[in-house]
Amino acid sequence: MTRHFTLEYWKDEDWYVGRLKEIPGVFSQGESLEELERNIQEAYELMLEESDDIVLPTKPKHKEIEVRV
Repeated sequence: MTRHFTLEYWKDEDWYVGRLKEIPGVFSQGESLEELERNIQEAYELMLEESDDIVLPTKPKHKEIEVRV
């Protein structure tokens, strides 16, 4: 089965750092964008192995909230 997620990434000095936008807690880094993609895939797989209780939504829901700053 293949799922599609959004890789949100940025450059931090010499590293590409990113996260899966739809899956809180799945972060990684790499020296290239390709390495980041491989590492984020591995981080996602490890997260799935560690928790059999996680249920991923087929379509994420959104709710606007107010945050005091």
